[in-house]
Amino acid sequence: MKYFELKCTSYIKKNIELNNSFDILSSYINFSFTKDENLKKLHEKNDFKNYCFGNFYPIEKDKIYKSGNTYEFIIRSLDEESIYTLQRILRENINNSYLQVLQATKKEVKQFFISELYTITPTITTVKDENNKSIFWTVPKDGDILKLQEQLQNNLLKKYENFYNEKLEPTQNFIQLLEIKNQKPQSIFFTKKSDEKQIKVRLFGNKFKIVPNEDEVSQKLAFVALGCGLGEKQSYGGGFCLWK
Repeated sequence: MKYFELKCTSYIKKNIELNNSFDILSSYINFSFTKDENLKKLHEKNDFKNYCFGNFYPIEKDKIYKSGNTYEFIIRSLDEESIYTLQRILRENINNSYLQVLQATKKEVKQFFISELYTITPTITTVKDENNKSIFWTVPKDGDILKLQEQLQNNLLKKYENFYNEKLEPTQNFIQLLEIKNQKPQSIFFTKKSDEKQIKVRLFGNKFKIVPNEDEVSQKLAFVALGCGLGEKQSYGGGFCLWK
């Protein structure tokens, strides 16, 4: 198993508030996908996209990314061809009113043993409530940790099967220990069009520290979480992970 990574150095053309940064980066990456026919089909397909991205860093104390400064962000994917194509597109200096990518450096990462996972963007997870209605999993809304862990695992199993075209047969949940790092739900904001109007949408999630189990299946799922994100809504920035 491998994942592929683009470390992108970006020049900021005008100030970007933290609350708007996911929306701006997501729109930038989505627009880049439209510049290649295969990436465009992947983006339009109602299926797993097999990529994830992190927010700009370093973050500023006042939570505003400053015009005239450079910041980095990372895009990861299990699919080498997608990353290679995206690297070529980003190097063509896509015109955008907020940012310009100055450099995109590709890196290949082979599977390794993961002792800890940390989500550095909100992990978005939907579950069913007592009325069988889909809700975002948060401690105030649900609080069932076992349900959360099951949902996270099922999502990773589907991503693995979707990309590798084979099923894994876990004997236990891949999570040995899960720690919620936030005291209140974390948010990702984005805009969508509805009847020619711009509507602000808010996704609720959490940031986790996860200790995966050591068996082969658990380690594969932890690696998939690194390669294409933990939880849902990766195309909006959800569930980007670091490791230890």
